Formats: sequence, C-alpha cells, structure tokens
Amino acid sequence: MLDTVLDMPTRIGLLGLGSNVGDRRLHLQRAVDALPTVGVRGLAASSVYDTDPVGEVLDQASFLNGCLRVETELEPLELLDAVKRLERELGRKDGVRHGPRTIDIDILLLGELELRDERMTLPHEQLLHRRFVLIPALELDFAQRFQHVGRILLVAAPVAELRRTLGRFTERPVEGGRVFH
Repeated sequence: MLDTVLDMPTRIGLLGLGSNVGDRRLHLQRAVDALPTVGVRGLAASSVYDTDPVGEVLDQASFLNGCLRVETELEPLELLDAVKRLERELGRKDGVRHGPRTIDIDILLLGELELRDERMTLPHEQLLHRRFVLIPALELDFAQRFQHVGRILLVAAPVAELRRTLGRFTERPVEGGRVFH
C-alpha cells in the first residue's frame, strides 16, 4: 500500500483588523505578528485608518482599522477558531457587542468560498456596508483578486448603495502609512 500525502489547499483571504483600547497601533501589529503562529501568513497590508465607532455602542474611543491579505490552509471554521483564540491571547475580553476592544479580527473573504453557518458568513455580510473595511479592502485590490466575490456582492449591494457608502467615507488615514510589516 502506498502512502500518499494530500496537499491542503491554500486559500488567499482578507482579514479586517481593528482596535480602540490602549495602544491601538501596537495591538494591530501584535495581531499581525502572531498570525503565523495560527497558520496564517500575511501577504499585503492596507493603510491604517482612524475611524469612528459604528454599531450599537457609539460612545467610545475611535478605532484604528485596516485590512490584511493573507494565505492559509485552514478551513473557514478552523480559521475562525484560530483568530478568536488569538484575540483572547492578545487580551480581548468578552463584552458588549460592538463595544470597546483591544483587538478585533474579522474574516472577510476566504478564497472563493461562500459559507452560511450560524458562526460565520463568507463573504462577510457587512463587507460593503462598513466603510472602515471597504476602503482598506479596495486598497488591496480585492475586487480584482476576488472577482467571484465582486459579482456576489454586487448582486447583494447595488452600485448605487456602494456609491452611498463611499460618499459617506469620513475615515482619516493615520500618518505614517501602513502599520503592518
């Protein structure tokens, strides 16, 4: 009997990162630096933006947000478990939904996968509705690299909605450019 080694498929994905507690820039960098320990390799980083909070808790400090194009062999739910574990290791505490957090890592895209699970949705259902994610994602040419997603998302969010989202863009790029090495 022959032993065979199955190559795990490598997928290119897009992560959104954010922080609004303590040294926000340091928290983002620590997350990026720790990703390889959970099987995720950074390929490219967007600029980092200082953004106002959105969601259920608006009375809190502003966030630093950015996106990271990554490569991984992890399956979607394995990746979710890995980034949630990493968030805890980096000091994230359970708290109010959309409340302050030292680090937040969202899986926005993973290859050509479409997933609807009680734990996650791919592509991320808020990708086109959150300027603090959409603008950094566009910097990383996600529309060209993930053409299948562009078609899926345009069905879900007409061009007019995209224009409204981009038209309201008030995020401020952080001086010093990209944080992620």
